[in-house]
Amino acid sequence: MSASSMKSRQSKESVESRWLDIEEVRLVGDLRIMHSKVDELYQVVTNLKRRTNEASVPEYADGPVLTEDINRVDEIYMWFIKLKEQGERERR
Repeated sequence: MSASSMKSRQSKESVESRWLDIEEVRLVGDLRIMHSKVDELYQVVTNLKRRTNEASVPEYADGPVLTEDINRVDEIYMWFIKLKEQGERERR
């Protein structure tokens, strides 16, 4: 099922009043995994910040991998901003 057909079905009926189809179940599962991994990343970064001097991170990190991590987190951040803005538009 494509995102557009999932969206059209979702707009027709409330999730509370019907069974979820397989694509929606997968979406819920993926979202739960995402929430868990975001929390896990947050905890790791919080502990690193608490236990280390920030200036030592580039010294000990694998430079190319750290750069890749930063780029990935930037990409994820931009996606979250897009979702936030979409949610704000829908609430208006």
